[in-house]
Amino acid sequence: MNEVLIVGSGFAGLCMAIRLRRAGIESFAILERADEIGGTWRDNHYPGCACDVQSHLYSYSFEPNTRWSRTFAGQAEILDYLRRCADKYGLRRYIHFGQNVTRARFDEPRGLWTVETASGRAYRARVIVSGMGALSNPAHPDIEGMSRFEGERFHSAHWNQSYDLAGKRVAVIGSGASAIQFVPQIAPLVARLDLYQRTPPWILPKPDRAIGNAERALYRALPPLQRLMRLGVYCQLETRVLAFTLDPSLMRPVAEYAQRYLRRSIADPALRAQLTPSYTVGCKRVLLSNDYYGALARPNVEVITAGIREIRARAVVDRTEREREVDAIICATGFKVQDFIPRGVFFGRGGQDLADAWRGGAQAYKGTTVAGFPNLFLLLGPNTGLGHSSVIYMIESQVAYVLDALGQMRQKGWSTLEVDPAAQDAFNAALQRKSERAVWKSGCKSWYLSELGRNTTMWPDFTFRFRRLTRRFDAAAYRVHAGRRERAQGDDSAHSQTRPA
Repeated sequence: MNEVLIVGSGFAGLCMAIRLRRAGIESFAILERADEIGGTWRDNHYPGCACDVQSHLYSYSFEPNTRWSRTFAGQAEILDYLRRCADKYGLRRYIHFGQNVTRARFDEPRGLWTVETASGRAYRARVIVSGMGALSNPAHPDIEGMSRFEGERFHSAHWNQSYDLAGKRVAVIGSGASAIQFVPQIAPLVARLDLYQRTPPWILPKPDRAIGNAERALYRALPPLQRLMRLGVYCQLETRVLAFTLDPSLMRPVAEYAQRYLRRSIADPALRAQLTPSYTVGCKRVLLSNDYYGALARPNVEVITAGIREIRARAVVDRTEREREVDAIICATGFKVQDFIPRGVFFGRGGQDLADAWRGGAQAYKGTTVAGFPNLFLLLGPNTGLGHSSVIYMIESQVAYVLDALGQMRQKGWSTLEVDPAAQDAFNAALQRKSERAVWKSGCKSWYLSELGRNTTMWPDFTFRFRRLTRRFDAAAYRVHAGRRERAQGDDSAHSQTRPA
């Protein structure tokens, strides 16, 4: 038995593991469903895959990377960074690969979690830390006839590298963050590309550039200089909160800038009209690209806004009844953000399914703990997403909170802790009140909001305020139990005497 089980080995899971080791806690294991670490940066390897947050900020604060080759790093470099972190901090011996968690149930009498995986293995732990994240399970479109398509079909998150797109007729479904990156890469290769767009995104030019050898050498020689660059990027991005959450009218100059960029990039007025959003900038995810518009203007690319009626054996039929023959369909339809933890996985007190606890929309206390689910911590849980900065900052804030909670459990002899429902309700009521002014509630439909229009995804404030909230574990907001604890492997504190909470 381990004291802690970490689910996932992406940025969140690895950060938790590193901090546990640095705190002297060795009784933990990482359950990873794949055969390598990396999370979303392992799974998403489509052409052109890159980060839309500057490299200096998209890394752990305690592990700066002087090897970044661009100001916005690509997928391969980010995955390499995570691998090096895992190796440097000796994490691989804690990772159990090929262990896809299918069920985790809290055993109330013993105060332990029992975890089952698809491989048939079972694990027990006092605490579970989920690093699954919202971008872990792809969303596939529910379109009539999709299963009958006889050509090649895959999701951008499961890109088929062995399939040669050269000379093929390709249908791309979706025009979000992944599509704007891979469409420019494949458009010159294919015979024809049909882009099925439901809603045009707001797109800004990407201020990307190469980081030369001399600049990288300077960062190696003067580490404070890179930290200063990181701070500068952080402060610059943080100013965007004013427009995102306080006064969406501040987005007007951004809209004008984006419209000028669109006019410069697309000469055809009909295509330009198709690509012009009708909602407030920031209501959906703002995207960055220097080559997407150019790709859509190619003679072998067509933007289709009529919607899809059905898929046939070798064709896509739009809602105007026009049929277009295709060899391959690529789904760029994003992820199941609203139900990133599926039904039937986590069962808390009384056997309650987490999906039922979240029936009205996902919510947590400080994005980290959920009433009715003792000793369960969620990294990048509800309302920790960002539209303006790096989620790595949020991950490190949450990890510090979890680590302090574990420290207090050890020190005070608590066997379980569970957030008080009243504290969770009060926190979320305040969060939703603050969200009412945010740009995400300005009228569009997005994955930021639940079906009831509730913000379940985004943090509606400055990130430094979230860090302040999570700097210390606030035991007063929790119900704690100081019962007898079973001994965890390598846990020298397991024989401590029971103490009152």
